[in-house]
Amino acid sequence: MPRTVIPPLVAAGARVVAFEMHPGRASELRDRFPGRHVTVVQADVRDLRLPRRPFRVVANPPFTSTTAILRRLLSPGSRLLSADLVVPRHVARRWADGRGTAAHRWLATFEPEFVTNLPRAAFCPAPPNPTAVLRFSRRN
Repeated sequence: MPRTVIPPLVAAGARVVAFEMHPGRASELRDRFPGRHVTVVQADVRDLRLPRRPFRVVANPPFTSTTAILRRLLSPGSRLLSADLVVPRHVARRWADGRGTAAHRWLATFEPEFVTNLPRAAFCPAPPNPTAVLRFSRRN
């Protein structure tokens, strides 16, 4: 049995729900993080309903799904408090500049921020394009 490492989010007291579409990777995650604090859901995150209570997101979504996921997280009625997402750098720049899809709808509610560039060496395999962290925070 592989050694279990407590994810930092769980160590900080968070309840983690991980979404993984690939059955093998979902199974590996369940084996790696057994217990009640990490729930692994085998599903396409684009197909899920958002929580009815306030929530936070930390994710590295599939780059081909980035815009669809952002539209959903920032949609009217979303209870999103904040999201830190690993996305292609050009996407992070565009959305942080308020030029993302339907910006006129979400800019009054969410503050976008380009957080940092990420080195290609941080990924295995390395992504085809430069990546960055994009943050959305709910405005008060």
